[in-house]
Amino acid sequence: MTDQATPISTYMLQMAENIAATARSLNKKEADVFFNEMLSAKRIYVTGAGRSGFVAKAFAMRLMHLGFDAYVVGETVTPAFSNGDTLVAFSGSGETNSVVDICEIAKEIGGRVCLVTAAPASRMGRIADCVVDVGDLTGYYRKEGATFEVRQITGQYRSVTSAFAPLGTLFETLALVFSDAVISAIMEVKKADVNEMKGRLSNVQ
Repeated sequence: MTDQATPISTYMLQMAENIAATARSLNKKEADVFFNEMLSAKRIYVTGAGRSGFVAKAFAMRLMHLGFDAYVVGETVTPAFSNGDTLVAFSGSGETNSVVDICEIAKEIGGRVCLVTAAPASRMGRIADCVVDVGDLTGYYRKEGATFEVRQITGQYRSVTSAFAPLGTLFETLALVFSDAVISAIMEVKKADVNEMKGRLSNVQ
């Protein structure tokens, strides 16, 4: 068995410190606008590519548990997006072609677009009605200009440098923590009943 050069707990603490730093520097106005967009949305659709897509699905699940009409773009049972609906996109780069296309379509239909990103000046950032910048503490997105699809094809998604939170790891972690914090805030404002939420948990797994 190989000894760890750096204890696993050290990496966990580094990640926790970065989460705390992001929370302290988070733009309150951006977060408040996002929060109010969720409360006023007719229906909420979520999207993201790769691991950001998993964060999007986790957010949609919690929204559903709270009684929101929440859907994941691309699922076979997702209904048609319509005027007045809200799309939430999770993208570190804000440049992933497939997600950019979805944002553009949502705007053309007459929907609202909210973006959680590390690159607010991106194409998605220019499309979105509200943008939450969770920062780019590792500098990954400032150094990387290629789209998600190109990075996948060329193998650039493999870790070749820093062992700490390589590639988009930190963004995905921050996006998940931010979206869970939004859920907590919604629960507080709506005085959500945990037992009602439990009643919406899947029972046919």
